[in-house]
Amino acid sequence: MKPLLSALAFLLELAMLAAAGWWGFTLDTGWPVRLLAGLGAPLLIAVVWGTFCSPKAAVPLPAPAKLAVQAACFVTGGALLALAGRPVPAVLLVALWAVDKALLSLAGDPV
Repeated sequence: MKPLLSALAFLLELAMLAAAGWWGFTLDTGWPVRLLAGLGAPLLIAVVWGTFCSPKAAVPLPAPAKLAVQAACFVTGGALLALAGRPVPAVLLVALWAVDKALLSLAGDPV
């Protein structure tokens, strides 16, 4: 069960990055801004995730702080997707992450 939940967590992380990119590329502005936002938003989230949340994080955090950063990244991804006009997938993204994270915790996986 734990490998399946971990795989789902990874897929949700990719979906979070895709949501941020979707927002940027659907902005109602010129193509240079859309390109910058569409590539920059996921890159920024990926840098934050890699710095604080990845298994080889450059800045290891205590479990509650790491969970807070993860939640902030997913809420940001969900908010950007909602701003792009996709509120239902945005809520599903954040809700699925929360359920997956809770099930992983029950399975004994650290944050």
